Amino acid sequence: MNKNTELAELLFGHITESPEYYENKYPERNLPEGAVVSRIGPSPTGFVHLGNLYNAIIGERLAHQSGGAFFLRVEDTDAKREVEGAVELVISAMDFFGIKFDEGAAASGDSGNYGPYRQRLRKEIYQCYAKKLVEAGMAYPCFCTEQELKEMREEQISKKLNFGYYGEWAKCRDLPLDEIKTRIENGEPYVLRFRSNGDEKNHIEVFDGIRGTLKLSENYQDFVLLKSDGIPTYHFAHVIDDHLMRTTHVVRGEEWLATLPIHVQLFDTLGFKRPIYCHTAVLMKMDGGTKRKLSKRKDPELGLEYYRAEGYAPRAVWEYLLTVLNSNFEEWRAENPDAPIDDFKFTLEKMSSSGALFDIMKFEDVSREVLLRTKAADIYDEFAEWLKEYDPEFYTLFTRDREYSEKIIDVGRNGARPRKDLTSWKQAREFLSFYFPETFKLEDEYPERVSDEDRKEIFRRYLETFDINDDNQQWFQKIRDITADMGYAVKPKDFKKNPDMYKGSVSDVSSVIRVALTGRTNSPDLWEICHIIGESEMRRRIENA
Repeated sequence: MNKNTELAELLFGHITESPEYYENKYPERNLPEGAVVSRIGPSPTGFVHLGNLYNAIIGERLAHQSGGAFFLRVEDTDAKREVEGAVELVISAMDFFGIKFDEGAAASGDSGNYGPYRQRLRKEIYQCYAKKLVEAGMAYPCFCTEQELKEMREEQISKKLNFGYYGEWAKCRDLPLDEIKTRIENGEPYVLRFRSNGDEKNHIEVFDGIRGTLKLSENYQDFVLLKSDGIPTYHFAHVIDDHLMRTTHVVRGEEWLATLPIHVQLFDTLGFKRPIYCHTAVLMKMDGGTKRKLSKRKDPELGLEYYRAEGYAPRAVWEYLLTVLNSNFEEWRAENPDAPIDDFKFTLEKMSSSGALFDIMKFEDVSREVLLRTKAADIYDEFAEWLKEYDPEFYTLFTRDREYSEKIIDVGRNGARPRKDLTSWKQAREFLSFYFPETFKLEDEYPERVSDEDRKEIFRRYLETFDINDDNQQWFQKIRDITADMGYAVKPKDFKKNPDMYKGSVSDVSSVIRVALTGRTNSPDLWEICHIIGESEMRRRIENA
């Protein structure tokens, strides 16, 4: 038995399965040629962010458009950062936003033939491949303490050297087997490091699905494979998992570009086929005229819970992110205004490799368009569901008469120039509140050009002449008559030309009635509102005013 084999048995004598066992257990997938297998691998830190959804949409589209598979793997190897309930939070968020997994971690239990899908349950698999690397002389135990590593780093910095564990600084690289045995018997903690044969002067080429061919410095560091508790680092775990789960495309943020040489070195050393890495651009926003990265501390819109609490429809978030992800999506949507989003052919070629700009105002424009295309009945269902959780009192008002609520949703949404009044459920709750007597309130002032005395006279004449059977034109003609009788200009342009000849214009008179009935100076069609709330409620509001 040579030294490497003896060392492998010393470190991993409890590992009885061979790599061949796992290769057979997790065979190549039976999928059509060109099918993409992709995944997301969030860490259970308790914060599910827009980047998780951004990357999930890419992976989901690539897989499902090609007849492939898309799965959820929980990367929970960092126990210090794990938050209780965070896995369920990730699963719930992805489900809420309509991300459909074919297999993987789920609230009801994992499903699929390539599990477990939680990395902490795959410890023996990683150690099997770690044993293989030790046997091949490509990995070794390192007993350096945190203090020793800190002192080493300080010395490297003082000498203006690249810091890290490599070359002459890799003190445990060639320890005698007897010393390793003694130190392990003495209970000294250790990590397992990869023995790199790389040279910092060499360069490698790696194809990136978004960025094309990248030329990178070769890895020369002896990085950690397994931590002292036997749990792998991200570097080692994802390489083993993506190989055995037969992942073809790894979609992740550009922050991982710096460690890409480590990952391809591992794939190559283990004899695995490299997946296509797709490094997405970081999400940016404009702040005071300059671009900056979206921040967890500064920007609530980075967290997915923000969109849920504000009541943005998940498909609106999808729609906007696709405008960010693919430069041709907006053009496609303009040509296919009513087509389901799945009809759009997503491609990596149309993705930007530079910072992706997230514009909350543009997102809200997209959200308004999406809700405009949504049937009133569907809006009712989704809005009611949100209200049940976030505003139970208004939920009671909104759901007591479904027919009435669907009517108020649809006001102004039809015709050649439809109104886009709804943006989110939180905004809709405020916008639609004036339709209900219990939540009606005066929010805006009456027009300044109309005196208190004139305002009362307008109300009196309006009630005298109002007839519920009038059509829109007859109704508005009566308002014009009141306008002319009281010395206001029937045509706003006449008042604008000769302001001294009139008290104001018909827009002032209309605004008086509008504020009395809706509490606002801006609202949908007033005649339609009168018919929806009914004559008795309309008269009650005018009389109160």
